[in-house]
Amino acid sequence: MARPPREVADVFRAHGAAWREANAGHVSLAQLKVMSAIETCRTATLGGHVERCEDCAHERISYNSCRNRHCPKCQAAAAQQWLKDREAELLPVPYYHVVFTLPASIGAIAFGPSDCSGSMERRTKTLAHPRAWRP
Repeated sequence: MARPPREVADVFRAHGAAWREANAGHVSLAQLKVMSAIETCRTATLGGHVERCEDCAHERISYNSCRNRHCPKCQAAAAQQWLKDREAELLPVPYYHVVFTLPASIGAIAFGPSDCSGSMERRTKTLAHPRAWRP
C-alpha cells in the first residue's frame, strides 16, 4: 500500500506544538499521550531495525510502531479487516440510513435510562417501524 501524501502524524508534527499551547488546560493527559504516540510512530525516536538482503546487500531501515490503538498507521490494517468483516455480515438487499428528529415528548421515552422494558434501540424501532410504512 502506497503512503498517502499527508498523514495525521505529519500534521501533528507540523502544528501539534502550537495547537497544544493554544489549547493548554483543555486537553487531557490521555489525549496528549495519543498525540505524542502518533507523532513518534515509525520514527527514529522509537528505534528500529535494519533489514539487509543477503544477495545484493541492499539495506532498509524499519522504524518501530507506537502500537497505540488510536494511531491511524498502526490500526489501518485492523480497521480494514473490521470493515471487511462487517461487509460480510450485510444481507444482499438495499440498505437505507434513516435519520429523524423525535418530538420532545417522545425523546424522554426513547433516550431515558435503560430499564427492564428494553434498550434504546428497541424502543426507537418500536416507535419508528409503524411510521416507516405509512404513505
